[in-house]
Amino acid sequence: MDGGAGLVTDNALDYGDALPDGGALLGLDVGTKTIGVATCDAGWRFATAGKTITRGKFTRDCAILRTLVEERRIIGAVIGLPRNMDGSEGPRAQASRAYARNVAKALELPVLLWDERWSTASAEAAMIGQDMSRAKRAEKIDSHAAAVILQGAIDALAGGGL
Repeated sequence: MDGGAGLVTDNALDYGDALPDGGALLGLDVGTKTIGVATCDAGWRFATAGKTITRGKFTRDCAILRTLVEERRIIGAVIGLPRNMDGSEGPRAQASRAYARNVAKALELPVLLWDERWSTASAEAAMIGQDMSRAKRAEKIDSHAAAVILQGAIDALAGGGL
């Protein structure tokens, strides 16, 4: 296990320090019913929407994520932190923090909690711009929101905009 495994932080600088140079990251938009999944390239240039997992028991969901981590050689995870518009944290943010701790431990990965305000709206606007049907948007919104969250984090990590 590397030194950053198990780290959960909302500080991108600490997170970046815990990661080896280069390597793919996993982005998660954790909802009550689904988990949107995205990944990025090893050079942290672009995030790509992946699948949406229907939430079940944590062990089952984690097994799906573990397979992805192994296949893509993921070195860290970025999980959306649902803050209120004033920046405060409510029950959903606390649930995301608990989920992040569980993921960090189960997958032995450092986890960055990234402010997800506006991620779903941004993903929806991008999909509308691609002329995606309402049904297709509903099916893909969570994974696209995960990509927006991950892109924000990798832009900060790779560009030094911490």
